[in-house]
Amino acid sequence: QLQASGGGLVQPGGSLRLSCTASGGTFSGYSVGWFRQAPGKERAFVATINRAGPATMYADSVKGRFTISRDNAKNTVYLQMNSLKPEDTAVYFCAARYGGYMLRSSQYSYWGQGTLVTVSS
Repeated sequence: QLQASGGGLVQPGGSLRLSCTASGGTFSGYSVGWFRQAPGKERAFVATINRAGPATMYADSVKGRFTISRDNAKNTVYLQMNSLKPEDTAVYFCAARYGGYMLRSSQYSYWGQGTLVTVSS
């Protein structure tokens, strides 16, 4: 079971760090991705990290601002979000798949419940 946390309200230009924790299991052998869904829009890829790290991939819209990382000893994957913009407002989901990373949400088997990020002044 995946648990996403760390969302909240932040002003434009601010930062947040999201966490995705695997409870009752381990991320070992799993690639983990972050996706987001804004109101009225489809779920979109944000970032992913390969099962062993440090290979990562980012959506163009967040490249240079967001950083995904993992701590397998803590069964946790992080998404550090800097220079946040109003268009980053969305519910953020973490997901896991066994094997290498992929960019499409349909390729992930396990999902967390989502955490809301609101960027507004």
